[in-house]
Formats: sequence, structure tokens, C-alpha cells
Amino acid sequence: MKDLKLEMDILKIASKAVKEAQKKSLENGVANVYAKNGTIYFQLPDGTITQQMPKEYMR
Repeated sequence: MKDLKLEMDILKIASKAVKEAQKKSLENGVANVYAKNGTIYFQLPDGTITQQMPKEYMR
């Protein structure tokens, strides 16, 4: 039971950190990248979600 509480606490802290990093990325004009079922999605700074790779990533 103690291990489950520790795991839940770690996941809560990690989730908060990820959300903050994603928010900062968007604020700095950098798209967030996600994968679901092998498909890549990009969340653009304006909130749009697309499968089209942003030009900043095409180098």
C-alpha cells in the first residue's frame, strides 16, 4: 500500500511538470509533439492540432 502511494505521488508530480513544460513550449512558439497509436500529432502554439509537421521541424 505504501508503494502505491509513492507511485501516485510521483505520477502527480511528473504530470504537473509535463503540463508546465508543454505550456512553456507553446508560449515560446514551439509545437508540442504527441504520438497515439503510432501516429504523430503536433499541437501548434495557436492550439491547433495537426499531423502536418511544422516547418521548424523540417531541417
